[in-house]
Amino acid sequence: MQRPLVHITVRSILAALMVVLASGLMLLVRNWVTTPTVALLYLLPVGLSTAAWGLVPGLVAALGAFVAFNYFFLPPFFTLHVLHAEDLLALVVFLVVAVTMSRLVGRAESNLARAQAREHEAVHLHELTAALAGMHDDTTILQALAEHVRATFRGNEVQVSLQAEAGGPVEVVASPSHRASPESRPTIALPILGMRGMMGEIAIWRAAGGLTSDELRLLGTFSREAALAVERVGLAEAKSRARALVQSDALKAAILSSVSHELRSPLATIKASVTSLRTALVPWESEAREQLLQAVEEETDHLNELVGNLLDMSRIEAGSLKPQRQWNDLGEILQSVLGRMRSALAQHHVVAELPADLPLVPVDWVEIEQVFRNLLSNSIKYSPPGTTVRIVAREHTPWLRVEVHNQGPAIPEMYLERIFDKFFRFTAQDQVAGTGLGLSICKGIVEAHGGRIWVENLSPGVAFKFLLPLTWEGARPREMESHEPTSSRPGD
Repeated sequence: MQRPLVHITVRSILAALMVVLASGLMLLVRNWVTTPTVALLYLLPVGLSTAAWGLVPGLVAALGAFVAFNYFFLPPFFTLHVLHAEDLLALVVFLVVAVTMSRLVGRAESNLARAQAREHEAVHLHELTAALAGMHDDTTILQALAEHVRATFRGNEVQVSLQAEAGGPVEVVASPSHRASPESRPTIALPILGMRGMMGEIAIWRAAGGLTSDELRLLGTFSREAALAVERVGLAEAKSRARALVQSDALKAAILSSVSHELRSPLATIKASVTSLRTALVPWESEAREQLLQAVEEETDHLNELVGNLLDMSRIEAGSLKPQRQWNDLGEILQSVLGRMRSALAQHHVVAELPADLPLVPVDWVEIEQVFRNLLSNSIKYSPPGTTVRIVAREHTPWLRVEVHNQGPAIPEMYLERIFDKFFRFTAQDQVAGTGLGLSICKGIVEAHGGRIWVENLSPGVAFKFLLPLTWEGARPREMESHEPTSSRPGD
């Protein structure tokens, strides 16, 4: 309280001195100016004092001008007596005008100061809000808040604390200066209040002393903005966790539905075949026995493929799929697949178009076998018996381009981008067998090799196309000294 009073006193003295200076100047030219002109000239120090130092110094200047005008420029001179009524009226009018003008100027200055303060607050609040809007964790929010509070309120040190959830430890972020003593009491400490009560605290140390009411109001707004930002982050994290749980539940439901559907049929076939063989309903030397054993073998392979697909998908999801690359002949890989799928492909015509000079490719034999097997299985599932499945491979530098064509139904345009998603099928589950993982696994394997896979509709039919890089560590097989261009099939 003492400091503002001293400021007002000093400014009032300066206003009075300005009136004295104006009086001295006008006394020098008193013989050349009229009384009304003197009255108007006295309004100058009144207006200047109010504009420069505020309302109280302006009122002091108005009263000083009133006394000086009467004392020096109204007869009888150098006294405060007034002889004529019109002079008294002029004096009263002058006082009213001077006081009114000082009040109007003071109010205008006050309004301007308030407007500038509001603009200052709005700018700093906008800067803080814009900074907090793009932040997604509590630490960066606290750092930004500490820096903006320190810059706005000219603090020597600012510390922002946030109470962790479940009563855990308090996180503290200090401004860069680190000049405040931890033992010293802060100039101001304001709580950060959220929807669930106190969330933390803003502490400011500054040599300039306490905050004004306007500064306290702005600091409170900063506190509320920080609380909203922290709560927004918490809600976003909760929403993300909820979404992940929903997706996880949906994935589990899809896995259970798909796997249970796929397991039921082969297990039923194996159970029926083994039961028939065990109860001796089928003669051991009969053809039916061979058919039952073949059914058991085929359905066991089917189960093995199902489990393999699930394991492959889990490796792809975990990011642990690491191809064991070697320089391999794609034609040999394809022939191995066709040999193993001979019975499955029996009702389709398979045509392979691979040039004799097709270069070696740096791939994992087993994984590329899996890609071919899944694409061929997909082709025979969706294309009618007796149709042709065509495999084409061409060098398309720096790639090897492979295409698997079938004569199945076209895929709706809206599903072309989703066809490689896990468990996605645009046909009903009871119409076509499968888990919906085959194409997803193909995509994961091809991308793990640094390639790309996509699907296109033909007229008629569908083509699955993928690219494999022809180089390994920047070199082709003929350029490598440490690798000979040989195929490496597992088990050879």
